[in-house]
Amino acid sequence: MRTLSRSAVPALTTEQMRAVDQAMVEDLHIELVQMMENAGRNLAELAITRFSPTSVTVLAGPGGNGGGGLVAARHLANRGCQVRAVLSEPGRLTPVPAHQADILARMGVTIASRPSTADLIIDALIGYSLRGDPAGTAAELITWANDQAAPILALDTPSGLDPTTGAAGTPAVRATATLTLALPKVGLLDAPSVGELYLADISVPSLVYQRMGIPVPELFRQSSLLRIDP
Repeated sequence: MRTLSRSAVPALTTEQMRAVDQAMVEDLHIELVQMMENAGRNLAELAITRFSPTSVTVLAGPGGNGGGGLVAARHLANRGCQVRAVLSEPGRLTPVPAHQADILARMGVTIASRPSTADLIIDALIGYSLRGDPAGTAAELITWANDQAAPILALDTPSGLDPTTGAAGTPAVRATATLTLALPKVGLLDAPSVGELYLADISVPSLVYQRMGIPVPELFRQSSLLRIDP
């Protein structure tokens, strides 16, 4: 896997990443389900290559971050892992994550109400849209994950961490590794709870960054996964 220094990779604020996602969907008609598939497939690939798990517990929230985790659950099951998915708010799944959960159910992948020990925990509870401290079941699952001996692989940002400031909420996931998407968020670069930082291609065309005035090199020419050197 290619490693880049952090100085070679531009970083975005939460508002800039929201603008990237908006441009993808509204201007280029690259739909959420396509970005989610890219995110989840890359997350599963990193889980296999970095941690080689036999069993995986995926903690998934109701939004796009959770949907990416559920896509990863499908790919990991297809690659022979024993997978259990836990939904923090099963009654509030937005349409695309609900579609991913339906696929898992049809595949016979366990969707449980409570987490269980595993070789690897995937944190896909809360994405970059966090406001305030995690609460309710999400907070309980974060606390549970932090109490486990297994490593935690976070999707996009550790749940409970402000991806712009790097400030950790109460509670916040203490990740062994974080796979962030498209470009790093500025708060991830120095936050210790991020762990090892990786970057995944979700197929953002360079045109999107050009229109925002952000110069971005061809990061993913050789691979859809990169390591950001600490």
